Amino acid sequence: MKKLLALLLGLLLPFAAFADEALFAKLKEGGHVLLLRHAATEPGRGDPPNFFIGDCKTQRNLSETGREEARRIGRMLKWRAIKVSEVRSSQWCRTKDTAELAFGFPPIPWEMLNSLHLDPDRADERTHAVTELIKTVRPPQNLALVTHNFNIKALTGISPSTAELIVVRMEGGKVKVVGRIPVQ
Repeated sequence: MKKLLALLLGLLLPFAAFADEALFAKLKEGGHVLLLRHAATEPGRGDPPNFFIGDCKTQRNLSETGREEARRIGRMLKWRAIKVSEVRSSQWCRTKDTAELAFGFPPIPWEMLNSLHLDPDRADERTHAVTELIKTVRPPQNLALVTHNFNIKALTGISPSTAELIVVRMEGGKVKVVGRIPVQ
């Protein structure tokens, strides 16, 4: 049984690597959006009761592990020669910090990427606005959007891990998932 499993893994691993290479090749062509869930945060769930969007001291921020995750994303994208023409993030400090550490420059804070969990009444409006932005992305450009789990799930149906990239593009008027890149 172990030999069979080893044989199957040996046969399938090259295909997994090929799939990754194919995804990176597509990203080099442009026309894609990299949806990035913010990196790991300090322990806790949600933001403290005294949360204020304009004051990082009142928010749950990136942990040192999260800062290193974001840097690793940046190194991986640089090593793969993946370029983005614009980076936007929610107004939360953890998304802005993730974006700057991963992409090397401050993002454009955009309210439409703010957490849907905090303001569910505006979920449809925000998801629609992000979809409209995704429609504008054309080769050779790529766009990076750093946001929250709920937002990415609303767009793609995927609940990403922290610091996971979900690569999408528009196809037939809908957001199509092209692939996933976990933090390594």
